[in-house]
Amino acid sequence: MLTKRLVLAAACFLTTFAAVPAVQAADPTYTVGAGGTYRPFEFETPQKELVGFDIDVIKAIGKAGGFNVKLVSTPWEGIFATLDQGDRDIIISGITITDKRREMVDFSAPYFPADQVIITSPGSKVANLADLKKLQVGVVNSSTGDIAVSEELGRASTSIRRFDNTPLMLEELYRGGVDAAVGDVGVIKFYIKSHPEKPFKLVYDSKFKRQYFGIAVKKGNKVALDKINTGLKKIVADGTYAKIYKQWFDADVPTLPQQ
Repeated sequence: MLTKRLVLAAACFLTTFAAVPAVQAADPTYTVGAGGTYRPFEFETPQKELVGFDIDVIKAIGKAGGFNVKLVSTPWEGIFATLDQGDRDIIISGITITDKRREMVDFSAPYFPADQVIITSPGSKVANLADLKKLQVGVVNSSTGDIAVSEELGRASTSIRRFDNTPLMLEELYRGGVDAAVGDVGVIKFYIKSHPEKPFKLVYDSKFKRQYFGIAVKKGNKVALDKINTGLKKIVADGTYAKIYKQWFDADVPTLPQQ
């Protein structure tokens, strides 16, 4: 009788234990720093809400990678220091991956090709950088485009006209004040999408060094980095990345390097 009671007690204990659901760990929340002045990648609405391509991408990555995102507007000056100080877990702000920056932070796989592109009127015969030598060329002052054109035409060339920002440069191109311009492909594509009444042609040249934007974490933060890369891979595979890209730019969705 005693043995039978012990067996029944053990069975009840096991049944009760098995019925208790396993406690699932909550997804971590990462504080994400992003600038608020680099349209269309990240910028603030009049209500001070951060929006943009980068913002949509990091939110989608978080959902797919298993973490929550707490966005904090973070000025570009000092944005890298916020990782070291522990004020930010992640930064995404149109950050070009460079060897020098790799010494300071760990980067995710590339999520955007930060190419330079030549912009002309639709009827232009410009086919490469060399064709710009006899033309008036617009660039944004001290930008990557400015550096590329200066190397081709000479820093002091009177053929180069420097502007404070991309909209001013493209407005001058549209009005015929310059024959061509060189700038960041993402910013250019967003401008064209926002101004369909202004037709432009984009021309690519292999002389432009291919660069990519990456998402940065503190050196050694492998846990966060793995979650970011996992999420990025998922949103590329399921079409979410393409959907976001088309919303902000155009249907020419880039093929990202394999992770």
